[in-house]
Amino acid sequence: MGNEGSAMTATSVDVETSPDGTLVIQPHGALDAEDAVELRRTLVHAVRHVRPLRLVLDLHDVPDIDPINLGTLVATCFLGDDHQVAVFLDHTSPALADRLSAAGVAHHRLRDVGVTPAGRERPAA
Repeated sequence: MGNEGSAMTATSVDVETSPDGTLVIQPHGALDAEDAVELRRTLVHAVRHVRPLRLVLDLHDVPDIDPINLGTLVATCFLGDDHQVAVFLDHTSPALADRLSAAGVAHHRLRDVGVTPAGRERPAA
């Protein structure tokens, strides 16, 4: 899983490994039911087979997420705990961070809420 992209139905996902060994997964676009199987497959493979010390889901380019994929992200956090992989969700919108938190994602996993990767505040949606 080097610097490759994995095409999903309506959404694309970039997967790369940073110099410190952190695996960064960046979905692009709204995540809906058509993307659920491929996203789940990518995340489970990352946690169970690649087993990086840290897995970062960079959600800066995800404007919306359906309940199935929301559950997948929550389950990935618990799966990471089972496999000693620290899972973080970066650059979410405040609304998405609230939904993830309500679904069971611990606050310490939600980093840079409302901030873009460039360090700027996200525009209001």
